[in-house]
Amino acid sequence: MKKLYDNTCNKTSKLFIRSYSTSFSYASKVLNKSVRPHVYNLYAFVRMADEIVDTFHDYPQNELLDQFEQDLRFAIQYRISANPILNAFQQTYHQFNFEENLVFSFIHSMRYDLEYLGCDTEEKLKKYVWGSANVVGLMCLKIFTKGNQADYEKLKDTAVSLGSAFQKVNFLRDLKDDLYVRKRNYFPILHSQKLNQSTKLKIIEDIEREFKLAYPGILKLPKSAKTSVYIAYQYYKRLLKKLKKSSVKKIKESRIRVSNKEKLWVIFESYIKLNCI
Repeated sequence: MKKLYDNTCNKTSKLFIRSYSTSFSYASKVLNKSVRPHVYNLYAFVRMADEIVDTFHDYPQNELLDQFEQDLRFAIQYRISANPILNAFQQTYHQFNFEENLVFSFIHSMRYDLEYLGCDTEEKLKKYVWGSANVVGLMCLKIFTKGNQADYEKLKDTAVSLGSAFQKVNFLRDLKDDLYVRKRNYFPILHSQKLNQSTKLKIIEDIEREFKLAYPGILKLPKSAKTSVYIAYQYYKRLLKKLKKSSVKKIKESRIRVSNKEKLWVIFESYIKLNCI
C-alpha cells in the first residue's frame, strides 16, 4: 500500500507545480521520463515553501514554516510523511542522495524572507541566492546526473551560475510586488540608489555575465535533461531581453511577462538551435 501512496503523492506534486507555473510546465514536458517525476517532486517542495513566505500573509507564516520544516525533517528521517508533497520529495531526496545542507540552506533562505526586507549588501544577496536558488539548481543536477559524482562535480559551478541568473531575473520581473507589496528589496544597489536606466542596466549586466558562465555547462548536461534546461535558459534570456527593453516606469508598475505564443516559439527555436550546435 505504501507504493500506491507514493505514486499518488508523485501525481500530487505534478498537479501542484503545473497549477502554479505554466513556464515550468512547458520546459518540463521535454524532460526524459526517468527524471521528470523527480523534478516535479523537487519543485513542488520548493513552491510550497515559497507560498508560505510569499502569499500566506493572513496566516501565521512563521508557525507554518516551522511546521513545514519539522515535517520535512520527519519525512527525511522516516521516509514517509502525511503531507503528500513532502512524501514525494523524500523519495527523490533519498534516491539521489541529496546533501542535507542543500535542503536546509533553502529553508534558511525562506526563513530569511520572513525576518528581513531584502539584501542591502552583496554578501547578503550571495548568501540568500545560494539558499533560494543555487541549491535548487544543484539538487536538479543531482537528479540529472543520476548519482554520477564525477559528472556532478564537473557541472556544479555552471549550475550555480544558472540558478543565480534565473533568480535575479525573477527579482527584476517581480520588483513591483517585492517593493510595494512584500516590502522587500533584493538588489543592494537599490538600497543606496533609485531604480533608473543606469542601475537597471548594471543589474542586467550582472545577470548576463552569469548566463554566459552557465551556457557551457548546459551543453554538457545528459540528454535526459539538456533540452529542457536549454529551453528554460532561452525562456529566461527572452524575459531578460524584455526587461532590458522595458522602461523603468513599466517595470515598477507591471509584471513583465513572456506570452504563451512567445513560449511556444522559444521551444521551437530551442530545438532548432540545439540541433545546429
